Amino acid sequence: MEFRDVLHQRRSIRAFEPTPVPPALVDEVLADALVSPSWSNTQPYKVAVVSGAEVEGLRQEFRERFQRLAALQRAPFWKKALGALKGGAMPDGDFRPILRYPEDLQPRRVATGLGLYRLLGIGREDRAAREEQMARNFIFFDAPVVMFVFAHKGLGVYSALDAGIFLQSLMLSATDRGLGTCAQGALALWRSPVAQRFEIPAPYQLLCGVSMGYPADAPVNRFRPDRQSLDELRLPPRTQ
Repeated sequence: MEFRDVLHQRRSIRAFEPTPVPPALVDEVLADALVSPSWSNTQPYKVAVVSGAEVEGLRQEFRERFQRLAALQRAPFWKKALGALKGGAMPDGDFRPILRYPEDLQPRRVATGLGLYRLLGIGREDRAAREEQMARNFIFFDAPVVMFVFAHKGLGVYSALDAGIFLQSLMLSATDRGLGTCAQGALALWRSPVAQRFEIPAPYQLLCGVSMGYPADAPVNRFRPDRQSLDELRLPPRTQ
């Protein structure tokens, strides 16, 4: 496709076909992403790629952890404390993807969530349906491939910046090759399931996950949240 077409067709895919992605195609997408610029060409990122039978085991583990965590969140305080001691359910990631949004950014977050759930026919008070939709994050939206992106902590915020540039290149390459992706901060809640399967160098921290595969023909994949206008984007000049 033309570059502009790729740029505008990329979107977060939340329903995938079960069709396997050939390993060679995954490698081509990763190789494209490796041309991304980085701080002094340090390339401070690593990627763990899971596919095939392995992804099913990981899918089950993440789903179970989310179910236990969701149950704890609904439980009385003493049960939450007990659950924290037992391990497995409580997040053990390097970062906390669940955070309080700044007041000036909160409206966009709310509008996006409302728009998505409205498209799915999920009411604001339907907690069970909302939780079920959230749980789909942890089965990777049925994607046949899931990647975990790690950033070197030695460069601080600049490692995250470089990993973000790498991630955008990866997602655009996937779009150009007929694949869909969904970058998911939620998959950074638990590091241990990934660490049990991969040799992760000590300085690298889990930043996010990326589900990848062939997009399903589902209404959720047609969702597009609003973007800020150019006037909102541009900083106004100081007045004298």
